[in-house]
Formats: sequence, structure tokens, C-alpha cells
Amino acid sequence: MMDLFTEIEEPERKELKALRKELEEANYKYYVLNMPTLSDREFDEKMHRLQALEAQFPDMFDPKSPTQHVGSDLDKGQRTKDKGQNGKGFETVRHKYPMLSLANSYSREEIEDWVRKLPSGAEIVCELKYDGLSISLWYEHGILVRALTRGDGQQGDDVIANIKTIPSIPWKIERNDIPAFFELRGEVLLPWERFEALNKEREEQEEPLFANPRNAASGTLKLQDPREVARRGLDAYLYYMLGEELPGTTHYERLETAKQWGFHISDAIKVCKNVDEVMAYIAYWDTERKNLPVATDGIVLKVNNLAQQEELGFTAKTPRWAIAYKFPAEKQLTLLKEITYQVGRTGVVTPVANLEPVQLSGTIVQRATLHNEDFIKSLDIRPGDHVWVEKGGEIIPKIVGRDNPTPPLPSREGDGFTFPTVCPECGTPLVRVEGEAAWRCPNEAGCPPQIKGKIEHFVSRKAMNIDGLGEETIDLLYRQGLLHNIADIYDLRLEDIAAQERLGEKSAQNMLAGIEASKQVPWARVLFALGIRMVGETTAKKIARVYNSIDALQWATAEQLCAIEDVGPQIAENIVAYFNDIRNLEILERLRQAGLQFEGEAAEGPQSDKLAGMSIVISGTFSHHSRDEYKAMIEANGGKNVGSVSKKTSFILAGENMGPEKRKKAEDLGIPLKTEEEFLEMMN
Repeated sequence: MMDLFTEIEEPERKELKALRKELEEANYKYYVLNMPTLSDREFDEKMHRLQALEAQFPDMFDPKSPTQHVGSDLDKGQRTKDKGQNGKGFETVRHKYPMLSLANSYSREEIEDWVRKLPSGAEIVCELKYDGLSISLWYEHGILVRALTRGDGQQGDDVIANIKTIPSIPWKIERNDIPAFFELRGEVLLPWERFEALNKEREEQEEPLFANPRNAASGTLKLQDPREVARRGLDAYLYYMLGEELPGTTHYERLETAKQWGFHISDAIKVCKNVDEVMAYIAYWDTERKNLPVATDGIVLKVNNLAQQEELGFTAKTPRWAIAYKFPAEKQLTLLKEITYQVGRTGVVTPVANLEPVQLSGTIVQRATLHNEDFIKSLDIRPGDHVWVEKGGEIIPKIVGRDNPTPPLPSREGDGFTFPTVCPECGTPLVRVEGEAAWRCPNEAGCPPQIKGKIEHFVSRKAMNIDGLGEETIDLLYRQGLLHNIADIYDLRLEDIAAQERLGEKSAQNMLAGIEASKQVPWARVLFALGIRMVGETTAKKIARVYNSIDALQWATAEQLCAIEDVGPQIAENIVAYFNDIRNLEILERLRQAGLQFEGEAAEGPQSDKLAGMSIVISGTFSHHSRDEYKAMIEANGGKNVGSVSKKTSFILAGENMGPEKRKKAEDLGIPLKTEEEFLEMMN
């Protein structure tokens, strides 16, 4: 019976793990890459499903789960490679007060229930939810001293040089009635007018367009040149004040005070006394927001009384005294004129819908991804259909269905959609790996988009970071026969580059300088740059920590690779297959001869023996340091990090929300628990 029960539960446990991975990836693409792949509603629905599954299986609790932390926009790993004129990246600073996310709702009924459950007589402040990048501004004695992004909620990147380019944010407040320290939080935005002008510039220069103003604002705020930031014309709206000995007893009073001090506070804020006033506010701005100069995607409701806010408190991720109502995604009906196909660097063939232009959320939409063959068949769409296009939260547009006219369409039997059987670029027969939805071109070495895509990935900022080798230049050098694979980069000569149209000697010199500098890129990033399928930046770092050289990695078996954290059977097989391909080995030998870093530095020994011989389990969430920092601290002091509790466990470093199964097992075995403070005192 136990085996049968386990078998029945297994699909849901797999779903839980898959959702965690999908949402972490979505967070990374949204906060770090500024390339959202899920609408807000899709993300929230998946998050709610994950929360339900975690409640169903408490033994699978994991403090690293997306349900237990906010997404992170920290520039991890970029401070040495994304350098500005001063040669430095952004400094990461711990927040004085954690920056949490808000609980979201798409139902007015849920908002009514939330309001009715508040303390009797509670006032609600309604505000517009601006769709930008969260910012925390620190003022000491009236001087702006820090400007932190949300980061991971516990620490953020200090982008003060860029924030000072925004005219609506004062550098200095010259008043006698301000506290010694206060913090203002808000949203950095790119107005629609500036967004459209910026995308027009990028289109003329054949650069990738920003998907929406939020992405453009986020990307702009992380630039290393404040002059370019100033040119783009960011704005900011501020919506919350924090600190000690602040004026006022309500949230609204503090916002009015901030407005008097010269801060940009929205005029659309309203104090509502009951649910009817809240609903009227939502109904008004559902239409009127479309006339605003900046992007909004909902309404934020906050309890006005600060004492009541404190009494209501927080969950692990969100305040209980605030909630966001998200406006329904905007949809339009338009004609699907044609389906074309794009081939990516890994050979995946992606269908793209070419549409009759339609306006959605302030922008003109002409193209939308159709993902894969199964997606097209599930919607039963084909050229000539009228389809519904949606841009929830002003992100990448997507087709959500076809129109069902009256009278109905004629029978579609015998007129089914057929996916191409050969690569649209090189004519190679396509293959479909069992268990995958995508068709793939296997001609890695001869398919132009794959060749150029691998080179583009290799030179990208997170990989080898070679300036001057952009998409257009790579295409030009490929067509001229100068680039066929990544090793050819290190054979480029000044005279060959300078002879190309739109380049010249100066561009050639800069490019060669970047190529030479890339020879110092560390082993983990070189591994990521190789473009082994499914080996992302984080996975490459974890592999590089275990296999300190490419020679060691080359002879690793799939079974050995699967022992590395986050490396599953498919990734392991991809790595083994990569090193079994003679063409890859030839390229690697050329890269070795060019001088790339194929070996990492040896790991440093422990700094002390305070924890020598101890096996320590970390469980829960922490406020002073991250889990990774504590793991490093344990190893630096001679201890060993272990993932499960056993008789050999010396103690558990227990944070908040410690896993219930680990706690019970520790009690049964008599394993001591140490709080974060006790552990830090132990480390002196």
C-alpha cells in the first residue's frame, strides 16, 4: 500500500520541483536579464499552485523556494566585467529594512474580502501601481547617500550615480524639520514618450528593442555610464517612508510630508474608508490609467494607520497590511498573416506569428512567438485566422486564442497545420527529442543561425565579454568567411577587420583589445561561454568548483556529473556528448593554444579550525547573512556542510521557517540547534 500511495503522489511532487525551477528561472529573466517570459498573471497562478503543493507536502519545504523569497536583480558576478569609466561595478549594500514584494490579486471579490477582514474602521490608502524598478533612497541629514535596488530583498545594488541623473529626485533637502535619517521607497520609470523614442533609436541602429518601459527602465538603471542614463530621461514616483522618529501616525500623512519636502509623490493617492470607495477607485483608474504618461499595471492598497500596519505584520515574502490588485491583461483581435520560423543557437526552431499591426498597452504589436508545434495545435490556429493577442503587464505579446465567429468557420478537416520537416535555414531534416516539445536542427556546425548564435553567446557580457563583436559584426565577419566557430575569433587580424564596411582600424583595435582581455576570463565563465546545452551561468560555476580544469571535466562520467548540485541526467548527458564530439575537441585545443583559462585556482584551505571535524546542517531563512555566505563561513572554519540530519550531525544552524521534518528528526536524535546569533557569536 505504501508503494502504491507513493506512486500516486509522485506526479505532484515532480510538479512541485518543476514549478520551483520554472519560477526561479522566470525571476532571473525578469529581474536580471530584463527579458520576462511569463505574464504577471501566469507567474502568480504558478506561484499559487506551488504554494498549494508545498502545503500538501510539508516534508518538501525548502527555504530556497520562490515562495520563500522575492526575485533578485543583483548584479551577481558582473562587477568585474560590466565596468564603467571608473572601472567599478555596483556596490551591494544590505537594506536597513527588508524590501518585500506584495501579494497580488486579479479578482475584485478577493480585494473586497481583504478589505472586510481588516480591523474595524481601518482606512485604506489606494495608490496606482507603477510598472517600473523598485528603489530605496537613503537620506542622512538631508543628503542623498544611498540608492539601492530591491536586489534579493535583503540587499541591493547601490545605483546612486544613476539615480542622481533623475531630475525629480532631490540630492539635498534643506529644511530644519527633517529627521537625521529617513528612507523613501518608490518606482523608477521610463515615460511612454521616452520609451518610444528610445526604441525608435534602437530600431534605426538595428539593436534589440525593449519589450516594455519597465524593462527599459531596469536596463537603463544598471548602465555604467550616468551620462547615457541621463540622456534616456528616467522619472520616479515615491510611495513609502521609513525610519525612526518620523512625522505623522499614518501612511498618508507621511506621503504628504514627503511631498512638502520636495519629493515626487503621485496626486492619484486617495484615502478610502470602506470597500465601496475602494471599488470606485479601481473602476475609475481601470480606464483613466491609459491616459497617464507612464505605465501602470494595477492598484496598491495599504492600511493607513502605521500602528495597525505594525500589528498586522508580515509573512516571509509580503506585508499583511498591503495588497496589489492587477488590472486584467489587455487583449485585441487581429489577423494572423503568416507564420515564419527562427532557428536559435541550440538549433531549436521557433514559430513566429506575423500579425496585422495592432495597438496594445501603448505599443504597436506586429509579431508574437508561437513557442512550438504543440502550442499552435492546441490553439488550432493558422494563417488567415483572426486571433486574440494579449500583453499582460505590458510584456512580450502572446496569442491566447482564435476568434470563433458566428456563423462558425467551415470545417477545418484536411486543412490541418503542418510544422516544417526541414530546417528553414540549412535544409537539414529536423529532429524532435523524446520528451521535448521543440523541433531541432541537428546541423550544429553547418547551420548559419546556430553558428552565429554560438559566437554571440561566447562573446556576451556574462561569458567572455568581448566588446565590439555584436550581432551585426558577427554576421558581417561570418559572411566574409572570417568566422566559422568561436576559435576563429582568436585568429582575427587587424587588417582583415579594418577592411570591413563600417569598421575601420579604430574599431579593429578595440575589438582585438577585447579579444586579448578575454584570455583572462576565469575558468567558470569560459565553461559557460562554450555554450554546452543547458549549462547556464550558475550551473557552470558549480561544475567549475568541482572540476577545477577542462581536462578533469572532459573525463567525467554522467554518473559523476549528476553528483553535482543542480546537474541532472540531461545536463550530464549533454556535457558528455559535448566532449565526445571531435569537432568540439578541435575547437577546444585551438582555444587552449590561444591562451584561454581552462583551469581554475585551487580552493583555499580553511582560515581556522573552529569547526574542524563538525558536520553542520543549515535550515531556514536568515537575516544577517545568506545561506551561501554561511556555507562559505563553515568551510572557511574547517567545518563540513551537509544536507540531511543524521547521527553524525554536530548541530543545525536554524533560521526562521526551519523545515519541520529536519526539526523533528533533530529532536528525535538529540541534535542541538543553534540560532543565527549563537552561531555568529561562536565564530566571534
